[in-house]
Amino acid sequence: MTALPETMIDIIGWTGAAAYVAAYGLLSVGWLKSDRINYHALNALGGVCLVITSYNKSDAPNFFVNLFWCFIAVVSMARLLNVKR
Repeated sequence: MTALPETMIDIIGWTGAAAYVAAYGLLSVGWLKSDRINYHALNALGGVCLVITSYNKSDAPNFFVNLFWCFIAVVSMARLLNVKR
């Protein structure tokens, strides 16, 4: 597997950080609700991006916390989709 260029890793990392901040900020001002898919999707996007970045930078603590964050977001989205059925 070919490693991604460092610039691409940085862009992915900043995208993940922006997604996390956007999710929290939009939730805090009431533009998103925690019982909606879009909130958890932003968190999942942030988590995936930061998993990729931390994996490529060999940052194990951030890798695992973001992997767990993704898991929480995916489980939350699955629950919401199941409740709507």
